[in-house]
Amino acid sequence: MLASATRAMAVLLVDDDPGDVLMIEEALETIGAPRNVYVVNDGEEAVSFLRRTGEYDDAPRPDVILLDLNMPRMDGRQVLAEIKNDPELRSIPIVVLTTSQAPTDILSSYSLHANAYVTKPMNLDGLTEVVRRIDHFYAKIAALPGRRPRSED
Repeated sequence: MLASATRAMAVLLVDDDPGDVLMIEEALETIGAPRNVYVVNDGEEAVSFLRRTGEYDDAPRPDVILLDLNMPRMDGRQVLAEIKNDPELRSIPIVVLTTSQAPTDILSSYSLHANAYVTKPMNLDGLTEVVRRIDHFYAKIAALPGRRPRSED
């Protein structure tokens, strides 16, 4: 069943840093577009959310995932591998949003089929602009499974 193109976009934010989570949530709020943002703190929780197991048995399918790389228990690379190897989940776009600028992290993320790799700016204004651009692309330009791009108002 395809998701409604008129419902609020669902964003799964996978990040273990409470400060980064708060800044990303604030950035999404300042954009003003309706978004349902779901937050999990590590890769194991992300996989449970996506597979709707445990406490996440009624979790929605996200339209896009914002994924940090360096997390406890199961890091972002492992999450990427799990999602992109699962036929039910692999079509969900994943934006790696991390502080790392290491060429090996960039290469490994794309090798694991990340849809984009974005380095987090360390200030709220920079992060707000990056999140605004990611949101604009996935909400208004890209065609996503179950959604049509929104036309400019």
